[in-house]
Amino acid sequence: MTALLASVRSSEEALDAAQAGAELIDLKEPGAGALGSVSLHEITRIVATLRSTYPVKPISATIGDVATDAIDEISARVIEVGNTGVDYVKVGVTPGDSARRCLIELASLPAAVVPVFLCDAGIDVDLTRFAAELGFPGIVFDTAVKDGRTLFDCVDKNRLADCLRAAGAHGAMTGLAGSLGLKQLADIRELAPDIAGFRTALCEGGRGGRLDPAKVSQWAEALHRSAVADAH
Repeated sequence: MTALLASVRSSEEALDAAQAGAELIDLKEPGAGALGSVSLHEITRIVATLRSTYPVKPISATIGDVATDAIDEISARVIEVGNTGVDYVKVGVTPGDSARRCLIELASLPAAVVPVFLCDAGIDVDLTRFAAELGFPGIVFDTAVKDGRTLFDCVDKNRLADCLRAAGAHGAMTGLAGSLGLKQLADIRELAPDIAGFRTALCEGGRGGRLDPAKVSQWAEALHRSAVADAH
């Protein structure tokens, strides 16, 4: 079954998303970029609020939009976000000259880091395999530029399937995100990642709007419906 990850910016949105059926809660500030970070104080507050009602609901948080070659800054932010008590720390990684060096550093840190490959210019299956072999708990494929293009506009579906297999072969959770909507539902179901992540599709008024619990429920049902159909 593909689990629904809902990206939220506040404790109110986090509680709404959890109650509406999101299996994973992801903390990010959409106004600060693709992987814009919520303040450390606010992350800590959201984690405490959410866990008082949903003690085992997995929570992730982003470190912000940081260039892949800024490895010292990335490492420092990973430690800071990891110390807030989240289960996973998400870090954007752009394929290129610095990607492997960044991944090696991330794998050495005392935090459960989930690399988020920013696939606007495509993705390398070998890079995915390299990341998976480092033992990350999960690998996500996303986009950095929110200009109306989706992940499937940037990466061929067959290439994504190869990447998902490469990641899954080493036990990593696999995730897809990147301006996904109803037009991509059939492709999501076909690829069957462990996680599908959403922000824009869950909000009234677009990515920067308020999360709508009804939309969360609709997406949870849509993702789970395929699993029910497969079981029969």
